[in-house]
Amino acid sequence: MILSLFRKNTATEPVYAVYSAIVAQSRQPVFYAQWSVPDTVTGRFDMISLHLALLFRRLRGQPDAQHDFAQAVFDLFFKDMDRQLREMGVTDMGVPKKIQKMGNIFFGLLAAMNQALDSGEPGALEAVLRRNVYDDGVTAGPDRLAAYLVTQDAALAGQSATGIMQGRIAFEAP
Repeated sequence: MILSLFRKNTATEPVYAVYSAIVAQSRQPVFYAQWSVPDTVTGRFDMISLHLALLFRRLRGQPDAQHDFAQAVFDLFFKDMDRQLREMGVTDMGVPKKIQKMGNIFFGLLAAMNQALDSGEPGALEAVLRRNVYDDGVTAGPDRLAAYLVTQDAALAGQSATGIMQGRIAFEAP
């Protein structure tokens, strides 16, 4: 934790712009009110994670500059999560454990989402969402969220990586 104080701050204006767009998109009421994503801290973390995973998919396999940009957005995400946990009253001793757990959840979701989207199998992404985002017994919502994510993945694929790295990212309306 103390070593992070010595790391270079890579959060530039474009990094903040992209992260802000991800957070704003993740807060769309339709996800929670109509698509049954739990309107909880965990549910909101999941929605930010899904949108961040889409960004990483768009920038994966790209030159070092794009990798560095994605890393800077990731670092900002977890810096924000650290701040949020502290505001919720988690102790200094508890924050690193929770951040590590959140990181593991994020990377698991990213890997499962990539595999599902890369497979092209209908229903694969919906199954990932049912396991990772939705509570047991939710029937309406995962199919719509899966379709939305496929649409967003295609929309981001059509956006210039250079433009994204300049802070211009656009999401389709849910």
